[in-house]
Amino acid sequence: MFLFSCFSVLGQTKKELEQQRKRLREEIKQVNNLLFTEQKKEKNALENLKDINQKIDVRLELINTINLEAKLLSNEIQKNQKEIEKLEKQLAALKKDYGDMIFKSYKSKSQQSRAMFLLSSQNFYQAYKRLEYMKQYTSFRKKQGEEIVVQTNVIQKLNDSLSLKKKSKDSLISFEKEQKNIIELDKKSQERLISTIKKKENKYKKDLRKKVDEEKKVAAKINKIIRDEIAKANKKVKNKPKSSKKNEFILSPEAKALAAKFELNKGKLPWPVKEGLVTRKFGRQPHPTFPGITINGTGLHIATKNGNNAEAIFGGEIMNILVSSEGKKNVLIRHGNYISSYNNLSKLYVKKGDIVVRGQNIGEIFTDKVSGKTNLIFAIYKNTVPLNPASWILKR
Repeated sequence: MFLFSCFSVLGQTKKELEQQRKRLREEIKQVNNLLFTEQKKEKNALENLKDINQKIDVRLELINTINLEAKLLSNEIQKNQKEIEKLEKQLAALKKDYGDMIFKSYKSKSQQSRAMFLLSSQNFYQAYKRLEYMKQYTSFRKKQGEEIVVQTNVIQKLNDSLSLKKKSKDSLISFEKEQKNIIELDKKSQERLISTIKKKENKYKKDLRKKVDEEKKVAAKINKIIRDEIAKANKKVKNKPKSSKKNEFILSPEAKALAAKFELNKGKLPWPVKEGLVTRKFGRQPHPTFPGITINGTGLHIATKNGNNAEAIFGGEIMNILVSSEGKKNVLIRHGNYISSYNNLSKLYVKKGDIVVRGQNIGEIFTDKVSGKTNLIFAIYKNTVPLNPASWILKR
């Protein structure tokens, strides 16, 4: 995978790599701001290890981008040096030709020589031709002199460009060393956390399995709510089409149009938070610390700042609101036969049946007093089928 990513990135332009480097530096800032600034009342080694792993992964990706950028600059520097050598040879040849021409011109530059050259003509036509030749020769000398000036300027610009590229490369190499030093410090923290986890491995595994089971129950509950809402909505439809399927909305013309608009915005929908960092991806994935334990993300876990709100990604109707035994809220918004889910809210600004617009505040995201973290669990469904939200929202 690493080699494949290297080959694919090698095809990127300098501008694309610079943008990627800026994006990764911004992501590192977000990791530090959203995962490492809050004071934790209780230490959870497993959670801390997950955070530090994410920090190391982003920094490693940044180092890889820096290496590719430095390699691209090395190629440009090499190309510039070859071009300079080629131009310097051309300039030397031009100067030699110009020198020879000036010397010959000096030997015959007197007015008497020019006059004798014209007067020795056998006829008027030959004299005219000789005069034209002298004009052309003078013009050629002038043009050759101008070419030398142009060539000299081109070489100077290439030398300046080469100097700037060498400085940029040195700066990138220095920045890369700095990142490697930071990673070494993070890896020491990583090793300490792994050692702590191993001492209480059974306890952490037990707690983790409990969380995984709880998440499965929540996912099943959401699925049931959606199925119930589909059944309730379809029951109101009088003339049901023969092609209608169970657990799929029968759409009115208005709902069809809304769903079509939602589909057209795939990959362009806004994030459900103003500032956020994905801390867990969508889909089944092995646990990074404990082999044999699989976690299944029905949506994205997005870390954000304390006090931030969840925002509607698209216009629609509040289909339902679920409240957990701990008082956390989950808002489901229907967009035709698509549903967006905003889970882990502490306060609500909407109620069931409300019509919302894109970017509208749905509710304040819950902040865990123990971990100090503010996380939104964001999901998208088509009827009852969970979709990968990362494919629908804008890439950052």
